[in-house]
Amino acid sequence: MKIKYVFIVLIIFCNSEGLSAKKIRPSKILRMLRQSDVLNEHFTGFALYDLKNRKMIAGQNSDKHFTPASNTKLFTFYAGLKLLKDSIAGLNYVERGDSLIIWGTGDPGFLNSDFASQPVLKKLNASRKKIYWSAGRFTGDFYGVGWTYDDYNEYYQPEMSELPVYGNIVRFSKNEQGIRTNPTFNSPAFRLNTEVSAPAGRFRIRRDLLSNEFFQPKAEAPSGFSQIVPFKVSTELVSDLLQQNLPNYSGFISMKVPADVKTWFSIPSDTLYKHMLLPSDNFIAEQILLNIAASRGMEMKTSVVIDYMLKNYLNDLPDKALWVDGSGLSRQNLFTPRSMVKLCEKIYDEAGNENRLFDLLPQGGKTGTLRNLYKSEKPFVFAKTGSLSNNHNLTGYLITGNGRKLIFSFMNNNFTAATADVRAEMEKVITWIHQNY
Repeated sequence: MKIKYVFIVLIIFCNSEGLSAKKIRPSKILRMLRQSDVLNEHFTGFALYDLKNRKMIAGQNSDKHFTPASNTKLFTFYAGLKLLKDSIAGLNYVERGDSLIIWGTGDPGFLNSDFASQPVLKKLNASRKKIYWSAGRFTGDFYGVGWTYDDYNEYYQPEMSELPVYGNIVRFSKNEQGIRTNPTFNSPAFRLNTEVSAPAGRFRIRRDLLSNEFFQPKAEAPSGFSQIVPFKVSTELVSDLLQQNLPNYSGFISMKVPADVKTWFSIPSDTLYKHMLLPSDNFIAEQILLNIAASRGMEMKTSVVIDYMLKNYLNDLPDKALWVDGSGLSRQNLFTPRSMVKLCEKIYDEAGNENRLFDLLPQGGKTGTLRNLYKSEKPFVFAKTGSLSNNHNLTGYLITGNGRKLIFSFMNNNFTAATADVRAEMEKVITWIHQNY
């Protein structure tokens, strides 16, 4: 009788354990993907991974290559975690007699109004020596491989450079006197003209493709007007802007970086990662790779850092990664969902602190590009979005209602439907996994 009683208790216990820790059935998830009218209209890839048990749960086209868009920033993030210190290099410098010679390190925060703290600027202004900028360190192109020239006027495509100033953009806004600019147009390199025959429509400022000649409509700017336009980077322009901000600035020279060069550090690296990941900032992503190059004594060129990462830290990805820029603006980037999952596993291990990692990423219903999605009292999605026209992806971490920690990559390419419809279908699938496991 006692044996029978113990046997019954064990059966009940085992059943209750099963109810409290449901097994994730790949067939149910894949059925949702395959029966979706929205997702079946285009190329969809999906991979779901159990972080605790380190095993793949489900996959659809997970070994096929997709255009990742800003999911590429996760590669850049991992490169930063592996190769940057707690704070990024703000400038390299040497002192020679009465001169202070500086080299740009690609720091995107210098004179950038998005960053209130300006430690490098304070050090430069505190120096009583003549300041010279040694230009010509950056050996790459101002645009990444495969970027579109059509977007040169858009806020999300500033040029890359070795010594960024003001984020390599002009911020236009309206005040009582008219159009206000930051930086101010004190430099002869900047010109703001009025177009007499501008086309009708919303008030919009445009820049000449090859110069810093800007054009505004003849009409009055509406109240609250603001616009960001990238400026055309040149040695002369950067030197002029340095002159406006540094009383002891004496011009630019050409000098190789010597062996005894020193470094002033700038922004905390986590601050920079957060500014990149939450709003999906392309400029910061590109400059992080250049900052890595300058910090590690490499040639200051995006492809050099990418090749180094692929050879030394990403050679165990399940599939070959075609990685060409830091931001994902290029459609020549190609990654598979299962490689994205592997990358996230590496990021999780490298970050070493789950709270730190999840704070840096967009959180469902709370921060960044996910603040209006996956709404819940307690965030359960921590992931990076990636969008280009006809493409939308989401890769990151998912906490189920039962406390399981999963990694997922949900990639959608070549759709003709509205992005909002695809995004809503993705949210439906991810939320269902959260609620049912």
